[in-house]
Amino acid sequence: MSDPALLELDNISKYYGNIIALTGVTTSVNAGEVTCVLGDNGAGKSTFIKIIAGAHQQSEGTLRVEGQEVMFDSPRDALELGIATVYQDLAVVPLMSVWRNFFLGAEPTRGWGPFRRVDQEKASGIAKDEMAKMGIDIRDTEQAVGTLSGGERQSVAIARAAYFGAKVLILDEPTSALGVKQSGVVLKYIIEARNRGLGVIFITHNPNHAWPVGDRFLILNRGKSMGNFAKDEITRDELIMMMAGGAELEELTKELEAASAGDESLAHLAEEFAEEFHELEERVEDDDH
Repeated sequence: MSDPALLELDNISKYYGNIIALTGVTTSVNAGEVTCVLGDNGAGKSTFIKIIAGAHQQSEGTLRVEGQEVMFDSPRDALELGIATVYQDLAVVPLMSVWRNFFLGAEPTRGWGPFRRVDQEKASGIAKDEMAKMGIDIRDTEQAVGTLSGGERQSVAIARAAYFGAKVLILDEPTSALGVKQSGVVLKYIIEARNRGLGVIFITHNPNHAWPVGDRFLILNRGKSMGNFAKDEITRDELIMMMAGGAELEELTKELEAASAGDESLAHLAEEFAEEFHELEERVEDDDH
């Protein structure tokens, strides 16, 4: 008998009065796998994060951690069960050193009673070693986190969560504010976390970032689940089409064409967009056959 998933969501919904923020969401997160949650702004990704991170309780549905049904009262409850969240704005202090940011109040100490003090050498060594496990070589852990690149700052937060016992790691849009090279660095860290046996939840609006690292894909659109697929059940083009919404892309194409009347540069853009959309449609149709 196989081990239960680290985290399971079964028909999860969230209502705020008459407002439906999330409805009918089902997915799972397994050890050593990446579950990608995709959707544009307003798709329900933030509500999804808040429920599994313990900030909000679901209105309907069942949440299980390693097979046991749970209802979180606070983020502390989720953290105690090994669910850690690295938010988009990161919980790092730019002017503090790498090793200080790694521990943030949980530093190892030496001595006793009134003579107890932070064991800086041990803390620095642990931070350096844990960062190395994530594939990044920090030459000097005394350097301020603010001097690191965006991707390297993400690695500090990811390595910290793993060191303090995270089993499930939620990454909230970690590549959204990064360029191509730094996004690649973060995707590398996601793979490293997966290889260390963590269950990773990668929240993103970019299917081109999700596809290379994902093992499972949950697609959200306006609070509703558009599907929950293992990688061998969907193609990259189908993922893009489902996330964007084929009807919405077609409508946008028509709007661009209508708006481009009398504007040569916009007409050229509309033509290119229409060609790309039709090519995507044809590839999806070919994959289905």
